[in-house]
Amino acid sequence: MRNTLTFKIKAYGRMELAMMYSPDITPIAAYIKLNRWIDRYPGLRKKLSRVGHTSNSRQFTPAQVRLIVDALGEP
Repeated sequence: MRNTLTFKIKAYGRMELAMMYSPDITPIAAYIKLNRWIDRYPGLRKKLSRVGHTSNSRQFTPAQVRLIVDALGEP
């Protein structure tokens, strides 16, 4: 886990955020893992969709990052 004092709510690339949650695996594997966590958290995928996230999105907006962190905790 990262130090909570250093994590900032801001826009992150999808691989960048995924690697923060799973730094010891490849970027693709980390992204797949993050997507699985998002799908397993009740309602999170729907909330992300409501604030503009799609399967083609290359970046998470600050609002989307806040939703992820609220659900999964800080990386």
